[in-house]
Amino acid sequence: MELLFCGMRSHTSYIGGEQGLQFFQLASCGQDCQIKIWIISFIHILGFELKYKSTLTGHCAPVLACAFSHDGQMLVSGSVDKSVIVYDTNTENILHTLTQHTRYVTTCAFAPNILLLATGSMDKTVNIWQFDTETLCQAKIQDHPKQFTENWSEDDVSNWLCAEGLEDLVDIFKMNNIDGRELLNLTKESLADDLKIESLGLRSKVLRKIEELRTKVKTLSSEIPDEFICPITRELMKDPVIASDGYSYEKEAMENWISKKKRTSPMTNLVLSSVILIPNRTLKMAIDRWLSETHQK
Repeated sequence: MELLFCGMRSHTSYIGGEQGLQFFQLASCGQDCQIKIWIISFIHILGFELKYKSTLTGHCAPVLACAFSHDGQMLVSGSVDKSVIVYDTNTENILHTLTQHTRYVTTCAFAPNILLLATGSMDKTVNIWQFDTETLCQAKIQDHPKQFTENWSEDDVSNWLCAEGLEDLVDIFKMNNIDGRELLNLTKESLADDLKIESLGLRSKVLRKIEELRTKVKTLSSEIPDEFICPITRELMKDPVIASDGYSYEKEAMENWISKKKRTSPMTNLVLSSVILIPNRTLKMAIDRWLSETHQK
């Protein structure tokens, strides 16, 4: 397993009423799509000992980050498969699988004293999650995942109205149970007749904002597949190559990266075993085929 990231939680046991053994649980993750749990025991006289404990599964792509909660009862992980998984560290069962991100999840962390979770992604968003006794709720998203607009709840629509300076309409939209799907289907007639918005200027503003949403939905529906985008430039690759870390990059961008950043991987920050770049002809053909199909539409 190639180690990408790790998290740790500490424990102290008592022997005969005195502090005797301190041990830590270490979580490591990597290219094998798994999370390994290790026990580090520390005894003042004898030194320390590292033992393998167990393996957590659930991701289908390399795991880029993992972290324990402040009380050590949960472990969170983020992956190239765009998902976030929250585990119960006692049972090692999966508590939640979060799929709101649309690109690689590169980082995740719990707040130090309360049950808040932050996840960051290459989709340029940070999602903040809050816990209650039974469920995990998304407390705040810095930017709505626009391709899921039709799946927005009524609360999501309310948040969007506030963000667009239309907070005066929140009560009207809630009263009429407007969710994401209904929002995209609103017309000037329904705004006037069904929602009873009398101001022509306000109706026009709402329609403009809705049209912007529709445009973004159409754009994102034909969005470039994630595997076609260079992790360095965040643009469609024209000449993809495979580096020794197993990831594909735009050739020129990776060559510049190696010359300026020494021999480190842009994805893992680990030292590359080789600076040889191999043309990814299969990916190149897939990109060319996708471009051809896109232009024909």
